[in-house]
Amino acid sequence: MEDQAEKLREIMGRKKEPDESPQVTGQSRGREARKARIITVTSGKGGVGKTNVSVNMALAYARLGKKVVVMDADLGLANVNVMLNIIPKYNLYHVIRKQKTMREILLETDYGISIVAGASGFSQIANLSDEERQNFINELETLSNADIIIIDTSAGVSRSVLDFIAAADDAVIITTPEPTAITDAYGIIKIIASEYEGLNMGLKLVVNRVKTAADAKKVADRMTNIAGQFLNLKVDYLGFIYDDAVVSQAVLRQKPFMVIDPKCKASLCVQHIVDRMEKSEIRETAGFGNMLKRLFGRPS
Repeated sequence: MEDQAEKLREIMGRKKEPDESPQVTGQSRGREARKARIITVTSGKGGVGKTNVSVNMALAYARLGKKVVVMDADLGLANVNVMLNIIPKYNLYHVIRKQKTMREILLETDYGISIVAGASGFSQIANLSDEERQNFINELETLSNADIIIIDTSAGVSRSVLDFIAAADDAVIITTPEPTAITDAYGIIKIIASEYEGLNMGLKLVVNRVKTAADAKKVADRMTNIAGQFLNLKVDYLGFIYDDAVVSQAVLRQKPFMVIDPKCKASLCVQHIVDRMEKSEIRETAGFGNMLKRLFGRPS
């Protein structure tokens, strides 16, 4: 079992070469230790624009010259492909069932990003058999060549959602100014604090569909202050996205709003958010190897 655990820690990461300089420290060492930066995008409730933000963040990263993969980890109601007007012939279900490889289902899009379609109708990763888990681990390794992997989770606090959050370099929580969305966003932050006490995670907040920057700051200040005071958890306010008519048009046309109008208010907000993400540090213990260990390392 220890050999398998060690394999999971090394999988999808780069081993240190014998002649590699040991003097590299800090953020550069963290970036050298892995290839892909893992960003999990999640929300306390549905309908807050989580998938829309995930897809458009991916485009913003692609415009910075990054190789980006969006993985639809909503194994019940997958819809990343719907937002891009793509009908995949195969998805994660076929990989889990060993009918296809990850490379065979990885879809290149016209927008400079790749997607892994979710397995609609499938329950959750936690229910996989030992053989299915091992196969899934092996297949996930093929994503390691990406610079950025954005994982779009299902809404809510299922076991698989929490595992994806805990395993990521950065967990981006999406909320809107609506009271129910704020309450549910705080709820997921509270569960993260209790489930993963002491976890060195880049936990970030984005307020979507706001009328003014002041409205967004009011929501963010309230949430970050409460999280710090009552949960002893640092939540960084990453930014906001304006309530923009272009976004609704994009959803109807099944095209990212950053493609329809790169200069619209929502597009500029997303680009600003990604620019801030690029300037933030990556925690040393993260990366895909750690993600796999957290996803599959629990006793059955």
